[in-house]
Amino acid sequence: MDTTTPLSFLLNRRSVPVRMLGAPIPDDAMLRALLTAAARVPDHGKLVPFRFHILRKPAIERMARLTREIGTAQGRDPDKLVKQAAAFDDAPLTVAVIFAPQTDRPIPLIEQEQTAALACLSLVNAAQAAGFAGHWLTGWMARDADFLAQAFGLAAPQAVAGFVHLGTPQQEPPARPRPDLDAIATWVDT
Repeated sequence: MDTTTPLSFLLNRRSVPVRMLGAPIPDDAMLRALLTAAARVPDHGKLVPFRFHILRKPAIERMARLTREIGTAQGRDPDKLVKQAAAFDDAPLTVAVIFAPQTDRPIPLIEQEQTAALACLSLVNAAQAAGFAGHWLTGWMARDADFLAQAFGLAAPQAVAGFVHLGTPQQEPPARPRPDLDAIATWVDT
């Protein structure tokens, strides 16, 4: 990947599937730097409507187990549950970015949620800029009341903005089609 300039980095960035992530993972000092970079996002009202829960392997394994148990109890598609739990099983390190809105403030909830989402993207980009890689996932677990309560002790309106899985790419991620700019951009002159 050409990363000689910030723009070329952004033009060439790719998420790395969780199954392709492995060791080494960022150490605590590097992870603090990545999280510091991820927290530098647009934030209307300076509310910081997100929190980082750093999940090490035992906690990640618990997320996989809860995905299977709660999903099965809810009658969710078994094939999808296998894939959703595998994302946790395969993850060497996960940061759950928690959407923690401040409902007593006049800033619209959607703007607060967008700030939390930007923290997810910034974490993925920071990891890649530091030579690691990341993959941002959600799934039903990110909004499910039972999962959120058991996994994190959360209740609505709190949710997971993203599970950001981090590690080192073990192989080159596959290329994927990108949007055709002409199909999605409208130039407005007047």
